[in-house]
Amino acid sequence: MEVEKLCSPAVWAEGPVWLPEQDAVVFSDVKGNRMFRWQRNGELSLWRASSHYTNGNTRDREGRVVSCEHGRRGISRTEHDGSVTLLVDKVEGKRFNSPNDVVVRSDGTIWFTDPPYGIINDDEGYAAHSQVIGCYVYCFNPDSGKLYIAASDLQRPNGLAFSPDESLLYVADMSVVDFPTLGRRELRVYNVDGHNLSAGRFFAEVTPGFPDGFCIDSRGNIYCSCADGVIIYDSNGQKLGKISLPERVSNCTLGGPDGTELYITATTSLYRVHLH
Repeated sequence: MEVEKLCSPAVWAEGPVWLPEQDAVVFSDVKGNRMFRWQRNGELSLWRASSHYTNGNTRDREGRVVSCEHGRRGISRTEHDGSVTLLVDKVEGKRFNSPNDVVVRSDGTIWFTDPPYGIINDDEGYAAHSQVIGCYVYCFNPDSGKLYIAASDLQRPNGLAFSPDESLLYVADMSVVDFPTLGRRELRVYNVDGHNLSAGRFFAEVTPGFPDGFCIDSRGNIYCSCADGVIIYDSNGQKLGKISLPERVSNCTLGGPDGTELYITATTSLYRVHLH
């Protein structure tokens, strides 16, 4: 597979999301505190000059961009008129750590992870003490305003994605970064029951490096970031192959007119691979 470098405007590129109406990918520059848009005609533009250190992004069922903001330590939504609504930033009156990655289920619920990377220092947010006990996976219902802790058995939850039928939720745990001897570098998988998740179980170890963001295609294949590329697993955890890149990969998403283009954020750059 040929890897195309599309642009290199970022300090730390993250959170790509495909916007079909614009024929474009929007992605974050977390450390640069901004967001970019790359259109398939090759045009690169600044999508948001001050992004509150936004990291992960996704698209809801109405086509609005839902984002994880490290700066405001919450989940925001970009409305159709361009205004930004902060949807949720607290659990039981306490501020989140720094929401990292997010996915929207077909019922409209918003699922996101909350590791501390945006409050450790001022590189990706604002240094602060954690107000919550741990790092959880949350489920938020924007219609009712109810927030649920969906999983509490991860040390450093990061990327997450649903299986095609939404019966499973996969979550990356990259706790080996903070706990080298006892931490994980793995994808874990949970059965979904409403806003609840079953106890997590091991799915795949990710090396070299650790898993960050990932995405899943319509067949259930997982495209997961690692230190030097994107590893592809089938739904049974069998490794199918690897796409090598010259920069450390942070995340990826599927896009293009027929959904067969893999857009990859890696350190300073946005890449594209045309899949078979």
